[in-house]
Amino acid sequence: MPITSQTDGSGVAVVTIDYPPVNAFPTKGWFDLADAVRNAGRDQRNRVVVVRAENRGFCAGVDIKEIQRNPGHQSLIDANRGCAEVFSAVYDCQVPVVTAVNGFCLGGGIGIVGNSDIIVASDDATFGLPEVDRGALGAATHLARLVPQHLMRALFFTARTITAQELQHHGSVFKVVPRSELDDAAMEVAADIAAKDGRVIRAAKEALNGIDLQNVHRSYRYEQGFTFELNLSGAADEIRERFEDDLARQRAAGGTH
Repeated sequence: MPITSQTDGSGVAVVTIDYPPVNAFPTKGWFDLADAVRNAGRDQRNRVVVVRAENRGFCAGVDIKEIQRNPGHQSLIDANRGCAEVFSAVYDCQVPVVTAVNGFCLGGGIGIVGNSDIIVASDDATFGLPEVDRGALGAATHLARLVPQHLMRALFFTARTITAQELQHHGSVFKVVPRSELDDAAMEVAADIAAKDGRVIRAAKEALNGIDLQNVHRSYRYEQGFTFELNLSGAADEIRERFEDDLARQRAAGGTH
């Protein structure tokens, strides 16, 4: 199963992403992940949720091929709604969400980790929003929760990535460990939370969301409006087609996955 959820009675629920090889999400995958996180948070046995991933990276964002295969805008609408569902599910989860980030974390992955409560990353993890190179916008709302404003803008406009070590310097990544130790490190943090009284932890999660300075739901949906505008203008289709052509040439030359 691409999205699995396990609860072992310890108070920790583990949700695993598995869309090989790079965890590029089909539309349905966003909704499935949102459901898994929400259900784990509702389960009164759980006091924390860990979101982790198999494969080469944590998340490569939306499956651009799926959008390109389907004429019209319905796939884009569904993907955007799915992203909003996941980001909201993580942010509004009734218990804290710990994300364990391996490898690359791109596009929608930034929305997941930016809305999570604690980030643990492997020492090879990188984070970025390649949206402007794909003819889209979005998740600057969540990147802004990871880095200061001017750095966020520089990363967004250039589509550059930032390392886990750099994010730890900015205080947004809690712990950086070798990749082989990532799951254990995330579970150690989760166990620390799970040892607390669940009533207090649930109240604390709601209280911290209540004092947040930014309405992440409204902010992200505002960003998405410009993505729709770029698609209606035809600009996004042209950019995605160039991106797919470049990938095809690189594959033919043996230069990428």
